[in-house]
Amino acid sequence: MTAENPSTPLTYDQAGVNYDLIDPLKVAAQRAAAQTGAHLASHGFSEVGASRGESAYVVDVGPMYLASIVECLGTKTLVADDMAKLTGKSYYDGIAQDTIAMAVNDLITVGATPLVVQAYWAAGGSDWFGDKVRANALVAGWKKACDLCQVAWGGGETPALAGIVADGRVDLAASCTGIISPKARLSVGDKMGPGDAIVLLASSGIHANGLSLARKLAERLPQGYLTEITPGVSYGEALLAPTVLYSPVTEALAAAGIIPHYAANVTGHGWRKLLRHPKQLTYRITQVPTVTPVLAFMQRECQLDDQEAYGTLNMGAGFALYVAAGDAQRVVDISKSLGVDAIIAGRVEEGPKQVVIEPLNVVYGADELQLR
Repeated sequence: MTAENPSTPLTYDQAGVNYDLIDPLKVAAQRAAAQTGAHLASHGFSEVGASRGESAYVVDVGPMYLASIVECLGTKTLVADDMAKLTGKSYYDGIAQDTIAMAVNDLITVGATPLVVQAYWAAGGSDWFGDKVRANALVAGWKKACDLCQVAWGGGETPALAGIVADGRVDLAASCTGIISPKARLSVGDKMGPGDAIVLLASSGIHANGLSLARKLAERLPQGYLTEITPGVSYGEALLAPTVLYSPVTEALAAAGIIPHYAANVTGHGWRKLLRHPKQLTYRITQVPTVTPVLAFMQRECQLDDQEAYGTLNMGAGFALYVAAGDAQRVVDISKSLGVDAIIAGRVEEGPKQVVIEPLNVVYGADELQLR
């Protein structure tokens, strides 16, 4: 690994990810997809129009809603592969959880109970599957994550795609289907409004977004992934901490009679994701969570200011719940009882569409997140 010049800032755009180029395609795809919703009528069903542009798609099937999502893990496997060469360990049990979390954590934003997960494991050649330690870790980790979320693993696809996926690499993805029952659990933001509290659930680290930047940073560190960021913990190990699965929290909230007015999975675009709903509202943050050590390290070493860091990485907050103010403390208590730290971070207000992070003097306007 060749060390790069550490004297210049390193941004997500420089790492090869430019959302200004990616997001217009997403918007175009959504507009084309919206024209297909009418096909459901011939089957006696209808779409929940408000779910268009949300993290999961919702269909009204009569006595309940059906929700579905598909998500790709991204480049975190590259970190696991490099760390395996450096340490001799397999990290694919955690990678499996990351992949499932990408789908499950999106699905639950609309109030759904995850039911079935499907796997997509595309390798650069058949030889990838011949590494028994890695393959067994992936299978065991996948099942363990399904058990944690109480979902059935329905099946999957394991293509060998030489010429499409690089040799020795794997592209992991998962789809998830769930139900919203009773229908009152539907959470698409129609009930969200001024006075609601914003509760942020803690992340375990980088999760699975921002890895292109993380990998680029490793290239400029003299010890690369083996750089120690806290006593006994290397940069690579910290990056590979599995993504938190938040469905146990949302299911516990439902059991307690707490129905969030809205929810956002804090993934790509960082805290700009708090702007996801199209309503013209101001999201005022008055308290920020503790930043996990690996993200604090990345911000410092990449020389990112708070505007860039919080607009790219989760910075300690992996999931946002917008709830009635009177429910906020119970949400925090329930989440903590399940081992997921949480804080009442702020509130929803009347005003222009923006996120105002008061402690950091950071503001994200409506034009900084164009997802629909």
